[in-house]
Amino acid sequence: MSRAPVIAVVGPSGVGKDSVMEALASRAPGIQRVRRVITRPEGEDGEDFDRVRVETFQKRAKDGAFALHWAAHGLLYGVPKEVEDLRCHADAVLVNLSRSVLVQAQDVFGDLIVISLTADPEVLAQRLSARGREGKTEQALRLARAQTQLPDGLAKVIEIDNSGPLEPTIVAILARLQPERT
Repeated sequence: MSRAPVIAVVGPSGVGKDSVMEALASRAPGIQRVRRVITRPEGEDGEDFDRVRVETFQKRAKDGAFALHWAAHGLLYGVPKEVEDLRCHADAVLVNLSRSVLVQAQDVFGDLIVISLTADPEVLAQRLSARGREGKTEQALRLARAQTQLPDGLAKVIEIDNSGPLEPTIVAILARLQPERT
């Protein structure tokens, strides 16, 4: 049985990863989203995720509950093992990943397509400020990391600028994915 590719959506904080993922899943019903498990504290919202305590996360990781897990921004993130079941029944599986784990994700999942979202620095700053999740210091740190390059060795990368309206971004991504999904 063939497995659907995993589409990793990556980019700096404020680039619009969650909005892009939501729009892609709604426009292409065969694309399924994966909910990450995150040790994000109570009161901090954002994407649709499963919140767990650090101890719970660490136990799950030790027990093999994650296909992939990593640390970033002082939090722990995990992609549940159930992603493999989704890959058997979907055209593609979307997951928000950190750029630092992309090579590991390619090793784990095999068929990995990376959608690397970019945006103008001014747009990123405005979006971070508007979402109000981080203080000024954390926003500055996230903006400083915005220029982080993708690691070498990735087989399939689609780079898309998401500085403007969402619709042209989604149209561009779907056009680029079509050859990958045939």
